[in-house]
Amino acid sequence: MPPARVTAGTASGAMGVQGLTGFVEERGVFFTELRVRDTKLVIDGSSLYHCLCFAPDADFRRGGDYGAFAAAVRDFFGALRACGVAPFVVLDGGRGAEDRKLPTLRSRAAEQLRAAHGLSRGAGGCLAPLLTREAFVQALGRLGVPFVQCFAEADREIAGLANRWGCPVLSLDSDFFVFDLAGGYCPLSHFQWRSVRAAAAPHGCFVPARCFSAERFCGHFGSLSKALLPLFAVMHGNDFVGLEALEAFFSKVRLPRGCAAGRGGRHLRLQGLLNWLAQFAEPAEAVDNVLKYLKKHQREEIRELLCTSMEDYAPSDVNLEDFFQNGSYECEAARKADVPQWVLDAFAKGKLAPFVINALILRSTFLRVQVENMQRPSAHGTALPIRQVIYGLLLRVSHSTEDASPSKQTNELPVVCEFDRCQKTLKKTFVQAASLPPDFCDDRFPLDKLMEVPVSCRQMLLLETLGVKMSSLEPFPSHLQLPVAVTCYWIRCSEPEVKLNQLKALLLMIVSGELQRITDDPDPTVLPAEDDSVAYNEFLKWKEKKVQNNDFDLDAAHSFCQWQCCLQMGLYLNQLLGTPLSEPDLSRLYTGTLVHRLYQELKSAPSVENLFLLSPKMAQLYLVLLNTMESVVSPDFFQKMTKTKSESCKKRKASRKKKTVTRRGVPETQHSCNVNRFAALEVDD
Repeated sequence: MPPARVTAGTASGAMGVQGLTGFVEERGVFFTELRVRDTKLVIDGSSLYHCLCFAPDADFRRGGDYGAFAAAVRDFFGALRACGVAPFVVLDGGRGAEDRKLPTLRSRAAEQLRAAHGLSRGAGGCLAPLLTREAFVQALGRLGVPFVQCFAEADREIAGLANRWGCPVLSLDSDFFVFDLAGGYCPLSHFQWRSVRAAAAPHGCFVPARCFSAERFCGHFGSLSKALLPLFAVMHGNDFVGLEALEAFFSKVRLPRGCAAGRGGRHLRLQGLLNWLAQFAEPAEAVDNVLKYLKKHQREEIRELLCTSMEDYAPSDVNLEDFFQNGSYECEAARKADVPQWVLDAFAKGKLAPFVINALILRSTFLRVQVENMQRPSAHGTALPIRQVIYGLLLRVSHSTEDASPSKQTNELPVVCEFDRCQKTLKKTFVQAASLPPDFCDDRFPLDKLMEVPVSCRQMLLLETLGVKMSSLEPFPSHLQLPVAVTCYWIRCSEPEVKLNQLKALLLMIVSGELQRITDDPDPTVLPAEDDSVAYNEFLKWKEKKVQNNDFDLDAAHSFCQWQCCLQMGLYLNQLLGTPLSEPDLSRLYTGTLVHRLYQELKSAPSVENLFLLSPKMAQLYLVLLNTMESVVSPDFFQKMTKTKSESCKKRKASRKKKTVTRRGVPETQHSCNVNRFAALEVDD
């Protein structure tokens, strides 16, 4: 497997213990060779989907190629199946009720913002496309791979399940160097699934891999006990604990040098701390000696911090084996957070997103940045009214007046804190939840009974939020109805307004996915049309042609980012309402490189609009899509835009003649969408 684009920090989204991966990798002596076959394998899903997403030939500027990503997921699990490996994927969930990783998450969000800005300017870098996680969950479902989404961070539950089964863990999170794992830890960077090898009978094929040996690692530092590794991780700094609290210790203690440091003197503190800890038999003794270097009034607080933090490396008591056998996910933390049972069940099965749990428990969400125009307001602004409806469903307050005195009654709506970008800075904004229709405000239907609301009412709320009627969606197959509704919403609500060629490129891309679907997975009850196969082959020939104009249009990218934001929140709202509309297959819905190429070619060669003319069915689908989209705006919407563009060009020419330049800050524009109107209070952080 090519490791060029993969590191523990970028691939897993969880950096783990600072510097530990680099230290272990530099030496190489802490690994044993392993042939992985005929075994269960517990897989850190977050690490895996980042790793597969960051393929060496992936394009990160144009919003993701979910079809190619889904194919990589299929190939990965195909390789495991060929070797008799039974995979069990465990995904991170929400941030947890205590929100202990908030500083780390904010730091990573700022890093992603810098990466997105660099990519928008043509620099290199990696950034997972917005819907990668959703595409991964869908791919697991299609392939029949067992998976679970944990209530919060998955590390402890991964370790607990692997130890219950005595099998290896596959991840890229350096925290797994610290866990005491009976079956060992295999880093994804050493898991050569693309190089499956055959062995002499009767053994069959295997995946060449390397397994971390905690015994070799501890032996490198004399008599270091494995039980001291969690204390080392906490003191050296991980995702939960920073170094600030222990700086007094490190400034006073004399750490032994021991073995030679890494290149350029790196890892000196890491090695010194491990050598210092090796003199103690168990963690309690080591903690007592750490506290001697601190002021007396700090000692008990730091002792509690260290002991609590070391528990992060104790395998969880959540029994994931029960989930994989019976579909039952029991979690004490979720019970304490008062999460409704149907929400927890749906969440464990990946039918609700972490975004939903974070909004419900913490009233706080992170909106992931994309490669967009940083001079414009965030692309997520377009989907704000959809998010407000989600918040309204999750957090709506009782309208009962029986038990509330007039002084206690309030019309205030709940507020959620959103972390999003404002130009090139991460900021937080407080957003009010939407006021819901009477059917949903009725006290008979609180969140724990939301699924008891008639499905027709739930569908109506979804469609009203997106501003479409069911009659507009009926001409389309069920799996395209949600994307069509979202696209109608996007056209009406985007700022700046969607250009006609952007819309056409998006619709042609959707048609290409539908043509691929009926060609690759034909309906056995429908006679296949030869026209479709011919059209698909012609489309493939067109794709293989050398691209004449591969320019990157940042404004078009921004518009397509807005569409993905609307689709993401449309998916989340649809899931929260129990999927009154079918969920679309993302792997056939959005291909960033294709939609950008179509947009460029439509500008120079409008004939590309006839790409699917050889298939009457697909040509008709395209026309109906285009007519539906044009019906949601005024008749002169796109003509008016063309006229405005022409006038602005004339003004720019006149301005250049005067040789005067006016610089003006880009304002946070008002949303043109009138589905929901709520003011958002922005606060610098």
